[in-house]
This record gives sequence, structure tokens and C-alpha cells, in this order.
Amino acid sequence: MSIEEDIQQVKFASEQQKVMINLLYTSSWANNIQNRFFKEYDLTPQQYNILRILRGQKGQGIQLNDISCRMIDKMSNTSRLVEKLRLKGLLERKNAEQDRRQVEVSITAKGSELLQKIDKPIMDMHQTLNLSDSEAQALNELLDKLRT
Repeated sequence: MSIEEDIQQVKFASEQQKVMINLLYTSSWANNIQNRFFKEYDLTPQQYNILRILRGQKGQGIQLNDISCRMIDKMSNTSRLVEKLRLKGLLERKNAEQDRRQVEVSITAKGSELLQKIDKPIMDMHQTLNLSDSEAQALNELLDKLRT
């Protein structure tokens, strides 16, 4: 379905306006899909993002500031999200060895197991995007260009 049909708007001021509205609408659509998916695993997309960042550390701790910089949603309250994940036993916090004032966060075995459980279903969800590999690559290049 076209953006015109989805939001019942026939005319846009410009193609650039249409792109911006289409991006915002599509982002909301994708967020709704992700929210429903992660609800099954008692996670939010932002919590999943933190767990993915921690898995990428391959057992090494990472400081909260560094997690915040790598988050997809820059408006996330990383401290609050980390605390919720800690209470679920999916990550742990400890004082950094080199500076006791700094806190390092690392994924737990339980967190790694949850990610392994989610890996296949999330890949299946990504395949529902109805894009070929070449179309996905072209779209990624255009989105990257948009942000430069």
C-alpha cells in the first residue's frame, strides 16, 4: 500500500516532504512490529539493543557512556534500561578495575542464552520485509546517504 493510501493524503508539498513523512510512518510501523515481537520475550527493543551491544563485547565489560553512544535510540535512558536488565539477571554491573568510580556492564550467561533463543525468530522477522538482498542493499545505501 502506498503512503498516500495509508495516511489518506493525496498531495504532498514536495517529494522531500513525502520522503520524510514516509520515513516517519515506516519507522512507526517497524517499531510496532518490534514491540510486539520483543513483548514475547519480556524485552523492549531498547533492552534488546543493549544486550546486542554487550554480546558484541565478547565477555569484556563496557561503560554506560559507551553503551549510550552505541544505542540506536539516542533518547533511551541507558541507566534505567541497564537496571531493569540487571534485575532480570541478563547483565551485571561492577566497578571498573582501573577507576572504581566507573561502572562496567557485561552480559550474563542468562542474557546470552536469551539472545541465542531470539536469534532465529528475529532473522525470520527481518525476512518479512519483502525486499530482495539487492533492494535491501540499495535502501541501506540511500538511508546512509540521508544521514550524511
